[in-house]
Amino acid sequence: MTDSPDPTTDAQGPRGLSRRGLFGLAGVGVAGLGLGIAGDRAALAVAASSAQTSDGAVYPFYQKHQAGIVTPAQDRLHFAAFDIADGTTRADLIELLQDWTIAAAAMTAGQDIGDYGSVSGPYDAPPEDTGEALGLPPAGLTITFGFGPTLFQTAAGVDRFGLAARRPADLVDLPHFPGDMLEETRSGGDLCIQACANDPQVAVHAIRNLSRIAFGRAAIRWSQLGFGRTSSTSTSQATPRNLFGFKDGTANIKAEEPAAATEHLWVGASDGPAWLAGGSYLVARRIRMTIETWDRTSLREQETVIGRNKGEGAPLSGGTEFTEPDFEIAGRADQPLIDTAAHVRLAHPTQNDGIRILRRGYNFVDGNDSLGRLDAGLFFISFQRTPASFTTVQLNLARNDALNEYIRHVGSALFVVPPGATKGSYVGAPLFA
Repeated sequence: MTDSPDPTTDAQGPRGLSRRGLFGLAGVGVAGLGLGIAGDRAALAVAASSAQTSDGAVYPFYQKHQAGIVTPAQDRLHFAAFDIADGTTRADLIELLQDWTIAAAAMTAGQDIGDYGSVSGPYDAPPEDTGEALGLPPAGLTITFGFGPTLFQTAAGVDRFGLAARRPADLVDLPHFPGDMLEETRSGGDLCIQACANDPQVAVHAIRNLSRIAFGRAAIRWSQLGFGRTSSTSTSQATPRNLFGFKDGTANIKAEEPAAATEHLWVGASDGPAWLAGGSYLVARRIRMTIETWDRTSLREQETVIGRNKGEGAPLSGGTEFTEPDFEIAGRADQPLIDTAAHVRLAHPTQNDGIRILRRGYNFVDGNDSLGRLDAGLFFISFQRTPASFTTVQLNLARNDALNEYIRHVGSALFVVPPGATKGSYVGAPLFA
């Protein structure tokens, strides 16, 4: 099926982490450790289809589509982009994805990684699992993997892993949008991992341990912690608020809209390439909010900029939160009730050729800058069938949105998200077939 060993049958042990993966976990003490995750640990990840716990759902890692997209958005995020280390081979890359798959299946089931976990291994060797999630429930953890354009071909045109011919035509760097103030150290990446959970420690534990496993093969380029989801991906969820105090994501694609997901979210078999069918494209944007300026702005101006009232979240054209905005209704001096530069108007599908995207954004506050201003804002994540959908909407916003006075985009990345892994295989396996 692939040009790589089956991780369930290779010489490293049943469903075992590779020796390099174990080296990342244990350093020089690796010789004293077992050679993999016990079979029952991996099986638990498959069996826990959607069992409920007091801390929320347990989402299986092995699915048709990767979890963490239409999954009901959790409250916490740890997102990390990785660069592949110099000297890493195609075989090393495959091995890394196999190791990550094994560990992700265990952690999403609420299990430690490794045969011995965090407390039961050889006393004179580093523990296989870091242990900060010991005793915590799975907390609805999902782990989602993506591949950046540079994984297929570097900016210099180097095809490090023989993947250039299999690169999706749509997987190119996003354009530089008007007003972008992008920082290179917060942008791009060969690989990405999105860990979402209802407990921040569970999400951090996932990225921490996957980063350890990657030792010698990949290293974190940049990462972002997020709290307080800013959009809903299920009709069972209330609409949350962003740091400007407004409800966000009212019109988001929901898990209960399979037809909309098929049309706007999942890559189709005819979209090409074949290995990506059932996957999606992930856009990540770090959006800094000028909180201090916004906080000195009148309520009237705030609502005019957004196009919704701040309390109910209803469009200024009237109704309740979920009433469709009416962009034709005029107010004073025959001006539309929803301003022509309002964010709601410019982001609406009717203003963007019917395009819809699925958003999974999170608030962030990363201390303050050298001027004493909060380094805070929105870590925007969206999934869409093609990056062109995001580009169309963002160009409209970047050129015309009144909200631009209060925000600036400082980080940007695009990744292709392969379909879900099947039991006995690994995430992204069809790419290497």
